[in-house]
Amino acid sequence: MKNFQQMLRQAEAMQAQLKQEMANIVVEATSGGGMVSVRMNGSKQIVGLKIEPEVINPREADMLQDLIMAAINQAGQKIEERMGEQVGNLAQMLKIPGLG
Repeated sequence: MKNFQQMLRQAEAMQAQLKQEMANIVVEATSGGGMVSVRMNGSKQIVGLKIEPEVINPREADMLQDLIMAAINQAGQKIEERMGEQVGNLAQMLKIPGLG
């Protein structure tokens, strides 16, 4: 039981470490050949958005909306991938079977 409590404390400490590391991660994703660029942090908050002026056309608002959504979705996927890597690293440190 003492080993289990120690392992639980270690897991909680690593979870806090993971949360801190993820908060410091910022990824960038683009769409439309770089015409729209999104920067997102590990908490999945958009911290930057760049739209090239040439894609701002009131008659083609749908295209711009699609480009923005594509860039945001790609950034979210990159965050998920990074989180998976971090969780795998922590699982290896804990030596938990099936999580690494």
